[in-house]
Amino acid sequence: MSEHYANEPERNTLGDNPVVSIYRSLVILTIVVAAISFGQDIIVPLALAFLLAVLLRPIEAFFIRLGLPKALAISLTVLLAVLLLAGVILLLSIQISEFSEQWPKLKRNINDAYRQVRRWVRREYSVSFWEQDQYIKKAQTRTIENLQNSEAIGNITGSLGTLVLLPIYVFLLLYYRTMFIHFSVVLFADKHKAKVLEIMGQIKTIIQSYMLGLLLETAAVATMNAIGLLILNVQYAILLAAMAAILNLVPYIGGLVATALAVAVTFMNHPEGYTVLGVVLVFIVVQLIDNNLLVPLIVGSKVRINALVSILGVLVGGAIAGLSGMFLSIPTIAIMKAIFDRVDHLKAWGILLGDETPEEASTQFEKSMKESSAPLKNKT
Repeated sequence: MSEHYANEPERNTLGDNPVVSIYRSLVILTIVVAAISFGQDIIVPLALAFLLAVLLRPIEAFFIRLGLPKALAISLTVLLAVLLLAGVILLLSIQISEFSEQWPKLKRNINDAYRQVRRWVRREYSVSFWEQDQYIKKAQTRTIENLQNSEAIGNITGSLGTLVLLPIYVFLLLYYRTMFIHFSVVLFADKHKAKVLEIMGQIKTIIQSYMLGLLLETAAVATMNAIGLLILNVQYAILLAAMAAILNLVPYIGGLVATALAVAVTFMNHPEGYTVLGVVLVFIVVQLIDNNLLVPLIVGSKVRINALVSILGVLVGGAIAGLSGMFLSIPTIAIMKAIFDRVDHLKAWGILLGDETPEEASTQFEKSMKESSAPLKNKT
């Protein structure tokens, strides 16, 4: 009897059942989304700090090679990052200060545009000025009530708290990096040790290349925007170019918002249509260069995610955690894909997230069909 069971092929376990694997994956994904949604004030800053810690790890390693103690090397690394961020904020603050000095002129242009719009509404829709004033007063009242009832002050306070905690999180994540790696390895069985280390190495490579690529892409986009706006003699060209490059960090949606903002500010200062049209053309050309050259060359070499998943990820991230969720969505999906590609019962999800061309997908599908049909031919 024992020999019979010893020679019998192993039955499928729960992990080998594809239906159970899909169900388990969906349950885990639901739990993760719920945890992020309810605990975003804690999880989102930690996630941002994790990305920054991985990005800053080579700088820390450089200081350690110079012979500095670990704590001092990490402190210098975080200090350099803070000083760089402070420099960018200072530059933007100077531009915003210059922008505020022109507020009377902007106010006159806004009032002129406002009167033209009111006359157009009265002419086209037969809505009197008094009726328009009533609509505007109602809208203002609702806006004020929404602001009073919203958590706007809490959000601002939370953002300031995040800025204070972020360097601390980065320092601690770098300081206890070895402990976290040891924990991740011990968490799984010994037979999975090599695969766990491979996944962690791939995640580190993805994050470093993605974050560094984003910095280079942002600098290139800001430079191209600034050159185009300066050629058009647009006021606050540096400010608009920098803001557009920062908004461009939010995939797909950020570029549209940046273009709309630049057009609105340009129209206030340059009501003539050709300048506004020139701004739109500059942003379109820069977006084409960014999407077709910079992103594939600088960012997309390590992060191959299809456009549909990217857009859905950005929208879901925004719904869960706002602007921070939008920014975190792409690296999160890239990390998930790195894990899915190396776990047997999750490889299907890796294919779903991937950016294979139709030709590549067809070749891979035909190859997998041949491999699956080979055992059947051998039996016959």
